[in-house]
Amino acid sequence: MNVALIARTSIFSTKGGDTTQIVKTALELNNLGVKADIFKATDSIPYEKYDLLHFFNIIRPSDHLFHIKASKKPYLVSSIYLDYSSFDRGGRSKLQSNVFRILGKHGAEYIKNLYRFYKKQDQLVSKEYLLGHKRAMRKIIQGAAMLLPNSKSEYNRLAKDLSLEQNYMVVPNGIDISIFGEIPSGIQRKDKVICVAQVYGRKNQHKLIKACSNLNIPLDIIGKAPPNHKSYLDYCKEIAGDNVNFFDFMPQEELLKHYAEAKVHALPSWFETTGLCTLEAGAMGCNIVVGEGGDTRDYFQDFASFCDAADQKSIEDALKNALSNPVDEKLRDTIIKKYTWQKAAIATK
Repeated sequence: MNVALIARTSIFSTKGGDTTQIVKTALELNNLGVKADIFKATDSIPYEKYDLLHFFNIIRPSDHLFHIKASKKPYLVSSIYLDYSSFDRGGRSKLQSNVFRILGKHGAEYIKNLYRFYKKQDQLVSKEYLLGHKRAMRKIIQGAAMLLPNSKSEYNRLAKDLSLEQNYMVVPNGIDISIFGEIPSGIQRKDKVICVAQVYGRKNQHKLIKACSNLNIPLDIIGKAPPNHKSYLDYCKEIAGDNVNFFDFMPQEELLKHYAEAKVHALPSWFETTGLCTLEAGAMGCNIVVGEGGDTRDYFQDFASFCDAADQKSIEDALKNALSNPVDEKLRDTIIKKYTWQKAAIATK
């Protein structure tokens, strides 16, 4: 079987969780004997070489519409259905929050995509997208042979928001077992918090900085700001005290030492479908703090200290709980057993 995996145009220039998902999925599918090639939506794809198309990231529907029409091939969709509405309404400035509240969930994403096209950060691959964001997503999903959400919760949100149902199978996200299969030896774990993620408002690092400052706990922030959010990173650095260290984006192999020496990994996001860094940190023996928004409970259940992204005290209480508890080996065991890219590829195949 030959499959073309198609991603947003900025998949490698602005790396995110979907970058890891498509790269690791392709690698492990090829290991299973499926020829899986990655393309950006702007690439010229030789459709005749492939049996089907596999799209990633439903909230960038312009990327998909063109290839669906041009190829006339069957296709499936890894939806990665992020919902920014709680952040847009509660985590932005008052003016921005009011504007996004008026636009609504789908109107807000439509305007954001148009802005990316205008700034040439993404390309308008299909002009049909201009007829509407929600319309485009519905059309893609209705024509799909199957959806591959990362959790049952994600599928339920998508079906409810778009008022439609489709064939689906949950394909959970995972870790690279060859990298995160064993905790490095000889590294002493410290009462320290780390946060590995893109640095921007949805990830909520500024509240994490304030929480660690109030608790007098060392914090390492590892990641870079997306193109439109550099001012947020500047703000985080401005409010950070001597207890906070900033590091740029790191390859996964370089993260091992940082995960292994931290007692807690914290990602108090407004919304996550999974939080790949949280899976990695849990596999490396960290206690984890995660935001309540999104699908995190499907993955982390009773193993995480959950917090409300809007509530500073909630974040501090979750940190205190994670710092005071012993490392829970059951979390690591669960991740190793259930959440690996090999298992994701088997399910995808």
